[in-house]
Amino acid sequence: MKIYDTIIIGGGQAGLSVAYFLRRSGLNYLILDDQEKPGGAWLQTWERLVLFSPTQYNSLSGWQMPMGKREYPTRNEFINYLTAYEERYKFPVERPNKVRLIEKEEGTFKLHTQKGHFYAKTVVSATGTAQNPLIPQYPGQTDFNGLQIHSVDYRNTQPFIGKKVLVVGGGNSGAQILAEVSKVAETKWVSLQPPHFLPADIDGHHLFNQATHSYLNKDTDTFRQQVSLSDIVQVESVKDGLNRGVYQSVRPFKVFYKEGVVWENGEKEKFDAVIWCTGFRPFLPHLKGLNVMENNRVRTQKTRSVIEPSLWLVGYGNWTGFASATIYGVGKTARDTAREIEAYLKSV
Repeated sequence: MKIYDTIIIGGGQAGLSVAYFLRRSGLNYLILDDQEKPGGAWLQTWERLVLFSPTQYNSLSGWQMPMGKREYPTRNEFINYLTAYEERYKFPVERPNKVRLIEKEEGTFKLHTQKGHFYAKTVVSATGTAQNPLIPQYPGQTDFNGLQIHSVDYRNTQPFIGKKVLVVGGGNSGAQILAEVSKVAETKWVSLQPPHFLPADIDGHHLFNQATHSYLNKDTDTFRQQVSLSDIVQVESVKDGLNRGVYQSVRPFKVFYKEGVVWENGEKEKFDAVIWCTGFRPFLPHLKGLNVMENNRVRTQKTRSVIEPSLWLVGYGNWTGFASATIYGVGKTARDTAREIEAYLKSV
């Protein structure tokens, strides 16, 4: 029975970032990825998605993403970059191989996968959130006869041509999808608060730096009230939507009915489809056998599990390191994770 020093679960940006730093350590490690090909969660994004930072700020550690034709890289350009990054560093990746459950036997992790059992001294969970989309629950939701999809299942405008579509969610995903769909359909936009569009000369990189400064300096009022990584960046499609006046957002409706929704004032409105751009939650079902879950999270010190000290979690959000779910922010937490793993294995 082969026992790896470390197994990384997930071959997206977080898993590859950890692997980059582990490759320097000399440890025997393996990445298990449940996708058919490289690209991680980006494989589940819509066809015309555009990242909201310039190319030079969408790179993983060690190798700059090549410049494309436009300032902001597309989904396909980033997937191609991840594919090339994986090949450049010859990471040991086995795919497709889904990890279903992890248990611990006599101090060693036993990973139950679709291709049998794997064993490791330490585990890094880097499965992200894309496989656990969040759709808010509304009264009468199951009575609605129209189409309901989450942004993770949205690919293009084809199913919505000539329809009346409600887009729910006020972040970058909602804004980009609304810009597309509004060209072929009648649309309405729902957001919890009036959406905040950044000035045309401010992109995700500047936003990230501002948020980091506020966070590190404990300027909590600014961090909570003025800085949000969900503020909308004016990529080309968003600028077009602004010029066309499609971003007239309204506050949430009250309930569904058979043909549409009922607004807070009691008015009914018919819709053919609802697109939920309402975010995600951590995807962690494989950890249930370790008894470390608390409200769909794992209590961590940085990225390391407090309850299970030979388990690390990378890339799930601020609870695993500030902005660790972003391309720009995951590198620092991945580097620290690799250092901790190497120190831990030397101590046991």
